[in-house]
Amino acid sequence: MIEIQNLTKHYGDIKAVKDVSFTVNKGEILGFLGPNGAGKTTTMNILTGYIPSTSGTVKVDGYDIMDQPREVKRRIGYLPELPPLYLDMTVTDYLDFCASLKEVDKKQWKSQKEDIMELVKIAHVQHRLTRNLSKGYRQRVGLAQALVGAPDVLVLDEPTVGLDPKQIIEIRKLIKALGKNHTIILSSHILPEVSAVCERVVIINNGEIAAVDTPENLSRNLDNFSRFTMTVAGPEKKVKELLQQVYGVKALEVKDRGKADEFSYIIESDKELDVRKPIFNKLAEYGYPILELKSLGLSLEDIFLQLTTEETEVN
Repeated sequence: MIEIQNLTKHYGDIKAVKDVSFTVNKGEILGFLGPNGAGKTTTMNILTGYIPSTSGTVKVDGYDIMDQPREVKRRIGYLPELPPLYLDMTVTDYLDFCASLKEVDKKQWKSQKEDIMELVKIAHVQHRLTRNLSKGYRQRVGLAQALVGAPDVLVLDEPTVGLDPKQIIEIRKLIKALGKNHTIILSSHILPEVSAVCERVVIINNGEIAAVDTPENLSRNLDNFSRFTMTVAGPEKKVKELLQQVYGVKALEVKDRGKADEFSYIIESDKELDVRKPIFNKLAEYGYPILELKSLGLSLEDIFLQLTTEETEVN
């Protein structure tokens, strides 16, 4: 759906974006991450047609943003970090204004507007001035304007910034629901949010792509060890002794104690060795059952910090 090839943007001598390339598949929710000043906003501004690139190409549904900007803009709904609201307009007047700018067919607009307001749950405030709305509802109105014209692609820049925990959960659920019918690029500094919503992530640093992959694959590629947590019913001293006998186990830590003679352990092993089966066999030999076993890969926060604070290559 979206193809970005060799995208470059210079502001005088400053290279804000340097030879950036990635694609977004139809129906995908892609996380777009990077520290402040990394080039995220510049890339999104080029994608949405707000500013031109110095070189490179951006195509949406096969249309080039430089050659056919109107066709690209018809297919994109954009929610910037600060929703572009007119505070002296009512919600419904504002959406009508956005529809006129996007040249939405007037015959279709009435039913489309009702569907959008119902979807983002703003129908009950449609006659209120946007200046009188809470931060959460202003964000919803901003999202509603991005949906005007039924675009195939949504570009959302920090859609939950400044919201309270309840509002964040509501907007997160809405984004996941929108992902069923739209291709979405989500930029956010709230990394657990990206982990919960996005299938793949693009991480940009110093204007260059640092990584493009699923969080799971990035964790596997960047982590030098395999880690997992395991709960075992058995005496701590004896279980530790048995686990340390298993070839490949490099480090062992008792995490906490549940019931009597039930302990949780964090185990670190060689990346290339799967020690789960020999651990099972060893403990089963002595009659100590494994009650729970869960992988502990790098979190998205760990991945982000590693890729944006060190010179790390991901193959």
